[in-house]
Amino acid sequence: MRAIANPPNPYESQYRELLEPAGPVRLEVYEDSTREILSRNESPDLSFRWSLNPYRGCLHACAYCYARPSHEYWGFGAGTDFDSKIIIKKDAPLLLRRVFDRPSWRGELIVFSGNTDCYQPLEAVYGLTRACLAVCADYRNPVGIITKGALILRDLDLLESLHRDAWLRVYVSIPFASDAMARKVEPYAPSVSKRFEVIRALANKGIVVGISLAPIIPGLNESDIPELLERASMAGASTAFATLLRLSGSLETVFLQRMGELFPDRVGKIVNRLRDMRGGSLKESEFFKRQVGTGTYWAVIERLFEVAKRRAGFPDHDPDEAVPKTFRRPGGEQGCLF
Repeated sequence: MRAIANPPNPYESQYRELLEPAGPVRLEVYEDSTREILSRNESPDLSFRWSLNPYRGCLHACAYCYARPSHEYWGFGAGTDFDSKIIIKKDAPLLLRRVFDRPSWRGELIVFSGNTDCYQPLEAVYGLTRACLAVCADYRNPVGIITKGALILRDLDLLESLHRDAWLRVYVSIPFASDAMARKVEPYAPSVSKRFEVIRALANKGIVVGISLAPIIPGLNESDIPELLERASMAGASTAFATLLRLSGSLETVFLQRMGELFPDRVGKIVNRLRDMRGGSLKESEFFKRQVGTGTYWAVIERLFEVAKRRAGFPDHDPDEAVPKTFRRPGGEQGCLF
């Protein structure tokens, strides 16, 4: 059990300091009554326009998660609140079907999830991701998935259908080579070994699967890059990408606090190297710069990634870059009129 710890919420007009030690964390689930299910991405440095997030907050509790500050919009904290106060969108499948039935929808790529993990543990109970993927399969809408969750293997039937009749790309997030290290930084995510099994199982079904080495935390996991790429290639991954750690908003406070607790001997190195790559700052919000670094050490990491990727046997270019137009409404284009 972890004691409750959240940095001040900048969207709240009042903030109280506890006079006693915080109590233990307990899981709380809330329902979101939103009437729109797709989030429109306006960031020019991302390759997709639409994302779908069945859950807000994430039980995986990764110390570095860039989505933490978004939890503050709902009156929660970016720390343990993000890990334990989970919001579910119970009407997600119905809302998605309504989107697909609109004449204006023409079948663009939808990414699960642009914010929090769509296969976090609560998915085993609520099945919202599976239900939304079933809608995508019914309409043959292209899908991208980014996850740490081994629960994705439950949905192999739907993934095979999307791969066969539409377009599907899955990225499994594995930023650490060691199960022990990952358990410290990503305490409730599946083990590294299990995630490589996910890559192998998906690849054996012919599904295009890649590895996400995100984030690169300088001073902590850059030395893992060659091993991660080699193991991913051997498991059947055909594409890979990496991004530099982003410490936006309150995430900086959460991340540094947890690194100080977990790695007191390394936190200074992490901070110094990150400042070196961010021009003296710990954060960068400018488009096309926020996911990469600058300077000599970042150039070394980029070179290491490219050389290790090539040695592991990854192709120079990602396969099947163009997303095909496969979208069809069940019963034909006129079916939604009756």
